[in-house]
Amino acid sequence: MKGEELNIVKKNFFKKIQKQKINEIEDYVIKSEIVKKLASMIFQSEIFNYFLKKIDEFRNYKLIEQIKKNPIPKHVAIIMDGNRRFARELGLSMEKGHEYGKEKIKEILEWCFELKIKNLTLYAFSIENFERGKNEVSALMSLCKDELEIALKDSRIHNNKIKINIIGNLDSLPEKIKQSAIYIMKKTKNYNNYILNIALAYGGREELIHAIKNIAKDVKNNNLKINEITTSKVSSYLYTTGIPDPDLILRTSGEERISNFLLWQLAYSELYFSDVYWPAFRKRDFLKAIRTFQQRKRRFGK
Repeated sequence: MKGEELNIVKKNFFKKIQKQKINEIEDYVIKSEIVKKLASMIFQSEIFNYFLKKIDEFRNYKLIEQIKKNPIPKHVAIIMDGNRRFARELGLSMEKGHEYGKEKIKEILEWCFELKIKNLTLYAFSIENFERGKNEVSALMSLCKDELEIALKDSRIHNNKIKINIIGNLDSLPEKIKQSAIYIMKKTKNYNNYILNIALAYGGREELIHAIKNIAKDVKNNNLKINEITTSKVSSYLYTTGIPDPDLILRTSGEERISNFLLWQLAYSELYFSDVYWPAFRKRDFLKAIRTFQQRKRRFGK
């Protein structure tokens, strides 16, 4: 973070905590990783930062020990929400908020590697997001294009054999991004250790309409009989065909809604809502979500 940005963040940080009660200040700091880092920079205390890091590492280690003794979700889906509000509260530009959110994706991949979560789906850009301001959409599209090109050369993708699927209406994307998406899927199609689904220009209702049209077309062409249309058959027409439905759907930022995400696939998913903005989402927040999932009893309607 540059000096000018840091000064803006400092100013907004102090402005925010002045409005809060003493017992709320600690909670605010604990919930935001970026604020904790900023606090250590503000007070310029290496000792503070060192002990904070060690405490976090110890708490995470103990939590991981507990988690590894129980079944790990096979598929986690994340609605990455809160980039703009995160930036607004720290006095940063909207573009900066999205950039910080983009960096968090690299961390979430590492956390999934550590827990051996084989399938990860990230809600990166919805079909409705095209209705946002022209400048924001342009900035997001630019970030998407850059990240697809970076991912193609990322050794972690190839060393860990991560198959990348871009799910959504690719025809609605700018041509260069569409071609980048198709190319990275082609290059990773034979990888099978992990699957990373990136929902781009995605909408759950649109996905169902796409499936219905293709089912109707196959029925019309006598390639499918009406009595062959089952839940598993419908699943095979979705963008996520061949991938298990999410065990856990996690949303950041405190909002408690699904926002047109994986509407068919979430039928029996466990839902977890975190009040932390996506760029400030910590490893501990992720581990708490997994631990909460493990403590629930999944009955699947029985």
